[in-house]
Amino acid sequence: MNIAVTYNVLPEEKFIYENFPHPEVKFSFLNEIDEDLHIKTLSEADILLAWNPPRELNEKELHSLGKIKFVQLLSAGYNHVDLNLFSSDCVIASNQGAYAEPMAEHTVAMILALSKRLLINHQKMMQGEFDQKTPSRTLKDSVCGIIGFGSIGKAVANILKNFGTRIFAINTSGKTDDEVEFIGTLKDIRYVLKNSDIILLSIPLDDSTTNLIGKIELEMMKNNAILINVARAAIINEKDLFEHLKSNPDFMAGLDAWWIEPFHSGEFRLNFPFLDLPNVLGSPHNSAIISGALFEGQKRVLENVDRFLNGKELKGIVKRK
Repeated sequence: MNIAVTYNVLPEEKFIYENFPHPEVKFSFLNEIDEDLHIKTLSEADILLAWNPPRELNEKELHSLGKIKFVQLLSAGYNHVDLNLFSSDCVIASNQGAYAEPMAEHTVAMILALSKRLLINHQKMMQGEFDQKTPSRTLKDSVCGIIGFGSIGKAVANILKNFGTRIFAINTSGKTDDEVEFIGTLKDIRYVLKNSDIILLSIPLDDSTTNLIGKIELEMMKNNAILINVARAAIINEKDLFEHLKSNPDFMAGLDAWWIEPFHSGEFRLNFPFLDLPNVLGSPHNSAIISGALFEGQKRVLENVDRFLNGKELKGIVKRK
């Protein structure tokens, strides 16, 4: 059984691959192999471990993956991968839930910073204005609508409940064992948008969620709602969001995902000056990046490969149309 690894593995991380509980498995790390052997290695591989195949492999290498039976991504998202590169019977899995805890912390930090007007007041004080009268918001008894109630959404909910925040959730089934005040599917999104003080987008990007939030949806939200996106930027219509933020100063947004950023495009660029707006708090898509995060992500990758080899239920299977 041959496994090709396209992402870089640090020397101090190598032991988790060396101690993988399947002696018949051979790992080939492309960064340690001469480039002339990449295509041969990939064409003989049964399993592919990758983070961002379009950036890690050249065009010829991408088209040598026909024998692959299982693709396990290091990333939690998968919209950057062309699924058509793999045969129809190839199983593809994202690293679902691998980075939920740090992303939840980051999300709640954004919610608190915006609710307490920390950035706005900091900027005012830099300009010599000591605004002690404008009230901030409390999270107690507020409603957080979580669009995408998976690992990240649930981790956020668990933290917010300690503040007395009520949870409205959206997932694919409309069912959950978690304690929430409302659970529904995307068919119920308007109800959640209208009744939430905070909206969290933690849903995967696919055809059904691209431009999920546009002018109509933004206008459904409360005038002083807080919108947080730690998923993918394309879930929100970029122009509509900028115009809504510019014309509604009480509406706030915390954005960790951007429409043009290095992971996909090789650069960070804004089509609209979001960061000039006082009601926007931005971060460089680093909500999952803490010390040791990628090492933990690799451990989760190998756990899912072990499930695949043992014929057990996989986590994060990507549904292909």
